[in-house]
Amino acid sequence: MTSSAETAVFNPTPPFGLLLDVDGPIASPVTRSVAIESIARDLTVMANQGIPVIFNTGRSDDFIAKQVVPPMRAAGLLPGTPVFTVSEKGAVWAEVTPEGLGEINVDEELKLPAKLFDDVRDLVAERFSEHMFFDETKRAMVSVEQSTEVENEDYLQAQKDFDAAIPDLLKKHALEHVRIDPTIISTDVEHEGLGKDLGARRSLSLLEARGITAETWFTMGDSRSDYAMATWLHERGLPVSHVDVRPKDGIPETEYEVLTSSTGAIHDEAGAEFLARWAADPARTRAGRGD
Repeated sequence: MTSSAETAVFNPTPPFGLLLDVDGPIASPVTRSVAIESIARDLTVMANQGIPVIFNTGRSDDFIAKQVVPPMRAAGLLPGTPVFTVSEKGAVWAEVTPEGLGEINVDEELKLPAKLFDDVRDLVAERFSEHMFFDETKRAMVSVEQSTEVENEDYLQAQKDFDAAIPDLLKKHALEHVRIDPTIISTDVEHEGLGKDLGARRSLSLLEARGITAETWFTMGDSRSDYAMATWLHERGLPVSHVDVRPKDGIPETEYEVLTSSTGAIHDEAGAEFLARWAADPARTRAGRGD
C-alpha cells in the first residue's frame, strides 16, 4: 500500500512511452475487462517510474474510468504519473489519476449530431437488440457492441445487416465525412478525422505540456487500424516498435519493427507477455531493437 505522500517519479526523457489500444491487448474482448492481474500491475510499475502510459482507444472515457483505472489504483498508481486516456479515437481525452479521470476534454468539431445518436439507438432497439447494444457512454462517435451473452459468430452475421443500414441514416441527416468502422465486437460510426494517428498526435501534445519527451515508443493493438499510431510516430522520426496481438489478419510491410508473441499468445495474454517484459527493466528497455 502506498503512502498518500508518495508521488510518481518525474522523468522528462523516459527511455520509452506506451501507446496502447485497449480492447485486445489490455482488456479481454471476451469479458470486456482487465482480466489478467499482471497487466494493471505492470502498467502501474512503469507509470510510477515516469514511463508514459497512454490508452489510445476507441473506447469511451467511461470505460477507462470503470474498467482500467480501478485495477491500476489497486496496484498502487501514484499521483503525478504520465498516464492519459485518448478515447474515441482522438475525440476525447483526460488525465488518469488514482482518484479517477481528470477533466474530460471533447473536440466539438468531431462530434456527430445528437439526432444520429437517436436514430441509431432506435435502430438497435427495433431490429438488433438480440445481438448488440447501443453504447450510451460515447460522446463523439456512435457505437454499438456485441452483447456478451451472444456468440461472436452470430453477432458478426447481425453486424453485416446493421452496417448496411447505416448509410441511409447518414443520407437522412446529410452527413458527409463520416466513416463506418466495424471491429470483431462492435461498429463505430465516426467522423473521418478520427483515428489512431489523431490519438497519437494528441498523446504527444499531452506529454509536451508536461515537459516529457520519450526517447522511443511501443505501440500495441489488435487490428490493422492500430498500426496508424506507429506509422504516425515513425513518420516524425521517432523510434517505434508496434506489437500486434492478433496477427492472424496478416502483418503489413512497415518501415518499423513489428513484434508478436513468442509463445503464440493473442489478445490480452500477448499484451501481458510484453508488459511483463518491459516492466522487469524499464531503464534498459528501448523500442526499435526487439526488446
